[in-house]
Amino acid sequence: MQVLSLIRSRFADVLATWIDDPALLSSTLERIVPSRETHLADYQANVAMPLQKKLGKPPLAIAEELVAGVKLGDICSSVTIAGQGYVNLRLSPEWLSDRLSEALSDPDRLAVSLAATPKTYVVDFSSPNVAKPMHVGHVRSTVIGDAINKILRFLGHRVHSDNHLGDWGTQFGMIIYGYKHFRNQEAFDKAPVAELGRLYRLIQQTISYQDTVSNVPKLEANILKAEQKATDSKQKATDAPKDKKLAKEAASAHQQWLDLQQQRTQALAAIEAATHDLDLLERCKAHPDLGQRVLKETSKLHEGDSENIKLWEAFLPSCKAEIHNVYRRLNVQFDYEYGESYYHDLLPMVVEDLLARSMAVQSDGAICVFLDGYEAPMIVRKQDGAFLYATTDIATAVFREREFAPDVSLYVVDHRQSEHFQKLFDVLRKIGLTHTELKHVSFGTVLGDDGKPFKTRSGTIVGLESLLDEAVERAMQVVCDPERLNRSGAEFSEEDRKNIAETVGIGAIKYADLSHNRTSNYVFDMNKMVLMEGNTAAYIQYSYARTRSILRKALAEGIAQADLGAKKLALVEGPELALGLQLLRFEDMLSQSMSDYLPNMVTEYLFETAKLFSSFYEQCPVLKADSPDVVLARLRLTELTGLTLKKGLELLGIGTVERM
Repeated sequence: MQVLSLIRSRFADVLATWIDDPALLSSTLERIVPSRETHLADYQANVAMPLQKKLGKPPLAIAEELVAGVKLGDICSSVTIAGQGYVNLRLSPEWLSDRLSEALSDPDRLAVSLAATPKTYVVDFSSPNVAKPMHVGHVRSTVIGDAINKILRFLGHRVHSDNHLGDWGTQFGMIIYGYKHFRNQEAFDKAPVAELGRLYRLIQQTISYQDTVSNVPKLEANILKAEQKATDSKQKATDAPKDKKLAKEAASAHQQWLDLQQQRTQALAAIEAATHDLDLLERCKAHPDLGQRVLKETSKLHEGDSENIKLWEAFLPSCKAEIHNVYRRLNVQFDYEYGESYYHDLLPMVVEDLLARSMAVQSDGAICVFLDGYEAPMIVRKQDGAFLYATTDIATAVFREREFAPDVSLYVVDHRQSEHFQKLFDVLRKIGLTHTELKHVSFGTVLGDDGKPFKTRSGTIVGLESLLDEAVERAMQVVCDPERLNRSGAEFSEEDRKNIAETVGIGAIKYADLSHNRTSNYVFDMNKMVLMEGNTAAYIQYSYARTRSILRKALAEGIAQADLGAKKLALVEGPELALGLQLLRFEDMLSQSMSDYLPNMVTEYLFETAKLFSSFYEQCPVLKADSPDVVLARLRLTELTGLTLKKGLELLGIGTVERM
């Protein structure tokens, strides 16, 4: 049940007779919120003071009329006024108990209602390049997108999840060239994806070095130009000391000059370091202009060259199998995996359509779309005839519009792609995709403790598979530590411990990512992720396991499951009421988390629920309560807490175990 919506609807019945502006009514109702001062109220309505100017009455008089008119007798035990017009609401314990009993009688959905007007969503997330193993950079898109996918479905929306695989393009040109010239056949036969990944990095390193060397003369020329511009700008600013615009231009020109010098320093340092890499120098000598050679292999693939198509078809199954193994461990599934290759035949038509609409023009041999507000155009076909990501993304959006007619399309992609999506959405609206709300669900970067993108000590990006293995190993050390298990008196088989470690370890990685606001960067710290205290998956999982342990003890002591189900879920003590109120807010929280696609609201809710359960457990004896009726009531509250924690983790794609 969405309690907040229910309360707001009751207030709306009164406020709508005073306010005829729908926007003002909506913003006024948003001032009715859960109370932060729980000792005063469960919910608060701060609507009187903002309305005093419109209604021409003092806030206290408005609040009094509001309280007199709003019908909340069946929900609240008290509706009072504080200060100069705050309306405080306290839910009736009887009403709260009845709603919680309804949730307990519906263990699959916890009485969470389905959307009254369900929408159709397309959620585009993960989308790795299949030519190389998944790495830590894929964590955020995968787990954030999957959580959004799961929560929207649970709320009753129609969702099409699509993993837009990078299974085409330049990256395959790189590994095809590498395979033809540098492969280690024995290594490929043993572990094809690892060998393809090595070839990809080798080609990438070689092209990067060649580009750096060829770019030095251009840098030198640009530095001379920038130096002259900085000198001239400084002189102009000196001649007109009060002209702030000239001073700003001079500072900008000087900074540009410094930046170019820094680029030259870095380029020369990279060239100097490479003098010790004889293999790299030999490759550069034997394969000059490697970037162009790779583009030729890519073009041959796109043109249907039989040899390259055969290699591409040979590489794909192993590449996909490895990616799917990672998804299996992460408990992530997709409805569709329409990769870039799926849309290749549609790309010429995209360009032709843009040209026919006069949206695209030829510029320096390329086909570009120039958009207001952007310095650089969106290139949809390069000089050599190759298409780009932008072209594929347009074709993909048009396909999804035709196949799914989505109300909302979500692109869960790194924030560094923001300008790309702004341009893409502008183009899509101009060609008529106005029915669909287009949303870039951006996210920050995973950082190391040095504040830079998370990498190994050798400087390479951390592979996701190895990261998951490390998390499971750490979880085994922390959660399944022999001393800890001995202290608890619990006996676990080797299989039990492996299952617990896998569930806790994988959950730790996912929860740590999801617990941060997706728009923020965060520092990856494995040691903190697997702790059993604080805002971690292990703490929530342990809280769930504790609820299961209490219920097992109750059954072992002779309390029948039928008796447990028959007793009303009554709430009397403060910790009981606080926990019950938190459980009742589950649906409100889920709905609110999807208003701006923020899964961290779910982790915050679960953490708070686990803490309230701990307080309840410490202050309100369950199995040793004063009477059998209280024992049964508290057992039911314990069971509902466990169900809620489990469902919340499930919607984040995180598993639970019955014992920890």
